[in-house]
Amino acid sequence: MTKIVFYRSSGIFYGFEEQGHAGYGYEGNDVLCAALSAMTMLIVNAVEVGYASDVDYEIDEGATRIRVRAKAALPQFEADEKKRYAVSGLFLSYYYQLNDLLEEYYDFLEVEVKDVDYQ
Repeated sequence: MTKIVFYRSSGIFYGFEEQGHAGYGYEGNDVLCAALSAMTMLIVNAVEVGYASDVDYEIDEGATRIRVRAKAALPQFEADEKKRYAVSGLFLSYYYQLNDLLEEYYDFLEVEVKDVDYQ
């Protein structure tokens, strides 16, 4: 099972952490894991390239853990309101997409939200 924990500060989504293998298919042939990886890298690339903002991410393949955070989503780090809205919207969109996936893949995914300040 893959557990995804979203980070939110004052109602603003700014990151997430994914841990574990979904286990929907065999390793290397798991369409759910492939979808999660593709969506994760889309967010990383969109923040870095599309919005020219720093994104803090680390991948620990041994622990099957990915953590992604972007200061640009938060007002204390980014003055441009439109950029903040766009970056946080990526994380919020991923959250809603995963909730849609839970309808079919509830045995393979767990999604939660933690209210924490950026650290």
